[in-house]
Amino acid sequence: MENFRAYRIDQEDKKIVAGFTTMNVNALTDGDVVIKVSHSTINYKDALAATGAGRILRTFPLNGGIDLAGTVVTSSADDFSEGDAVLVNGCGLSETLDGGYAEYARVPASAVVPIPEGMSAAEAMQIGTAGFTAALAIHRMEQNGQLPENGPVVVTGATGGVGSIAVDMLDGRGYEVIALTGKAEQASYLTSIGARRVLVRDEVDFGKRPMERAEWAGAIDNLGGETLTWLTRTTDYGGNIASIGLAASHELNTTVLPFILRAVCLLGINSVDTPRDLRLAVWHRIGADLKPGHLDKIAANTIKFDELPGAFQAFIDGNVTGRTVVEIV
Repeated sequence: MENFRAYRIDQEDKKIVAGFTTMNVNALTDGDVVIKVSHSTINYKDALAATGAGRILRTFPLNGGIDLAGTVVTSSADDFSEGDAVLVNGCGLSETLDGGYAEYARVPASAVVPIPEGMSAAEAMQIGTAGFTAALAIHRMEQNGQLPENGPVVVTGATGGVGSIAVDMLDGRGYEVIALTGKAEQASYLTSIGARRVLVRDEVDFGKRPMERAEWAGAIDNLGGETLTWLTRTTDYGGNIASIGLAASHELNTTVLPFILRAVCLLGINSVDTPRDLRLAVWHRIGADLKPGHLDKIAANTIKFDELPGAFQAFIDGNVTGRTVVEIV
């Protein structure tokens, strides 16, 4: 197989260095399936890894990119054959395995998911890890009794990739969605993808009591910290809070009172290490009842592979709305 381009991340003198290089399939991390990559994405985690703003890679060097979609070239696993349209998200990509920022990837068969019927590789990456995480949160919440008739669900960090797709998916399922954002200027965007009401974070009184007036039947939180604490105090009886991210803080300062007196459930969502059966079930739902209806608005930005290095800083600065797809070839 011919040499190919990859965007590779390394560490020199304890500093992250990243850039394009040429490599061969034999130099990739081990796996059963070789995929010709057509599309990837940029997530906040990708930006942290490529710029060194956060420690994401557990070994060096690795190709960046926690998402990929493309076509199987070779497979030693019975589940996949040449020509199959597949995707991989999480599962150690750009942490312990070479990721999707390359024209080819070699991955374990256990990480590979067939692209849902009727969905293109580009659409699969419009959804990507962000959409999978949002869907996993909704799936877990509904397994735990969440229903549209229970009442509104609030989504924090709503203009980000996970938040935007969560708003869209919840609306499609019939939930009344409340979007919380720090970007007041994005209110019209949020209502256009399914939010019934938009709250601006700086205008919200988070309160100080162990429990405040119950306002929602559930929540999907991308922020952590004070915002997650506030959600524990304001979620109604039996409500589920899916904790997805820590964009604001990794800390949580609360009391046991909401969990005892209101039976509030805090669900941790880990999209990287999701067991394969659950991963397949969630992607099946993404192709069916959880398929986003506003991907043209949420993932309107597509860039070429060559443009990748210049795209990361906007994610670090928090200046990105929705999703960005990367055309690899």
